[in-house]
Amino acid sequence: MTSTVQPARVAEAEERRPGRWLALSALVLAVLLVAVDATVLGLATPYISEDLDPSGTQLLWIGDVYSFVIAGLLVSMGSLGDRIGRKRILLVGATAFGAISVLNAYATTPGMLIAARALLGVAGATLMPATLALIRNLFHDPRERSLAVGIWGAAASAGTAVGPIVGGFLLEHFWWGSVFLINLPVMVVLVVVGSRTLPESRNPDPGPWDLVSVVLSLVGMIAVVYAVKEAATHGLTGVTAVTAVLGSAALWGFVHRQLTMPRPLLDMRLFRNRGFSGAVLADLLTVLGMSGLVFFLSQYLQLVQGRRPFEAGLAELPAAVGAVAAGLVAGRTARRHSVRAVVSGGLAAVGVALAALTTLAQSTGYPVLGAALLVVGVGAGFSFTVTADVILSSVPKDQAGAASAVSETAYELGAALGIALLGSIVTGVYRGFPAPPGTPAAAHESLGAALEASKTMPTPTATDMLTAARDSFVHGLHLASGAGAAVLLATAVAAWFLLKGQKLESAA
Repeated sequence: MTSTVQPARVAEAEERRPGRWLALSALVLAVLLVAVDATVLGLATPYISEDLDPSGTQLLWIGDVYSFVIAGLLVSMGSLGDRIGRKRILLVGATAFGAISVLNAYATTPGMLIAARALLGVAGATLMPATLALIRNLFHDPRERSLAVGIWGAAASAGTAVGPIVGGFLLEHFWWGSVFLINLPVMVVLVVVGSRTLPESRNPDPGPWDLVSVVLSLVGMIAVVYAVKEAATHGLTGVTAVTAVLGSAALWGFVHRQLTMPRPLLDMRLFRNRGFSGAVLADLLTVLGMSGLVFFLSQYLQLVQGRRPFEAGLAELPAAVGAVAAGLVAGRTARRHSVRAVVSGGLAAVGVALAALTTLAQSTGYPVLGAALLVVGVGAGFSFTVTADVILSSVPKDQAGAASAVSETAYELGAALGIALLGSIVTGVYRGFPAPPGTPAAAHESLGAALEASKTMPTPTATDMLTAARDSFVHGLHLASGAGAAVLLATAVAAWFLLKGQKLESAA
């Protein structure tokens, strides 16, 4: 009798770990750290263009090199956390993230900023897998874990709201580098709270950390994404084709190595679970369809509609509010209805909202834009929260870091591809705008460069040039929104079939 009762008491104590909600607050800070950094960049882009004078290609690199590097390292860092301890890698990564933010803030050339963003990606790769994996090990009760994942997702969405608002305020009073320095106080609080409240967890029998697999993963991801970006921007060239082949070969080598190693860096058997694979694919395609548009939305608000940075930040608030609200009730809704209904319905809502954005004009009123962004937020909040819960509940606790890393890799890869593909649509359409005689070549690089060039041009010519440039920019947004809508609606259909019969765990 005693042998039966004792394990039950141990299990109950694990499910009701004291201080787990306070520990969750530290993980929430880590998510805020990454989300705020990602969103303030969009607002700062016009100021970076004016101060550092990057080319259009450099501007895209500033926007997506972080995602390239983090996508290449997430699986490796998630596996490393499983081996050396998820708390340890989280705290080391947070400290590095704060320090490297200072390098971003004081970059003096486009190349220096691109390099600093790449280093920030290295640090960021340690944060996201560790936070989700620690949630998996902190919350053993499935309903509590669903709520914790919802809070985690809501924090990411709140960061997308806090970032533009705080960033907008800073940009109106300080130089653009100040938007990176807001990471420092968050990092300090995270390290202090996390070191005191987070329990350490790791895989008890992980095997060695395979450096060859790390290199293959990094080279493969960066090369493939770079090839996609270059092909979308400049067309298929010999260098692009060679890079794509190199990246594909490296990724094939990575997968082959994982399948043949006795203790792989990433257990490929995870993908045999249809719910896990379906959730990962849904995340990748969803972010791909949304990210290119989101990257250029701040530029639309500031450079086309003439809003101040702080006002532009407030204008994007409905998306974050909708995502926070949806994330907190997503788990309960998925249990009451079904996983596939919530995920597919959320994705379809985002697709419809993106389709509505194809009607944007230079003078579109805020109610239309705000309503569309609210629907985007609600749909994304439902989808991302439930897919994260599915991914975590599909794997053993010992592999939580690797599974979380796969989830985050899909997210970051989708973001990089979205910016590369949909962003290239906007850039390509913009560069072909019909410029009046006397327009400098630099004006065709970006809308920010056109605004800067207009300051030294005769007023009538400058007015004609800016009107044509803004029309082309908005037309590019129309095409990107339409492409994003098509991707989201197709993903909603795919999720309906891939997540058939999938259910969230229920408390015993």
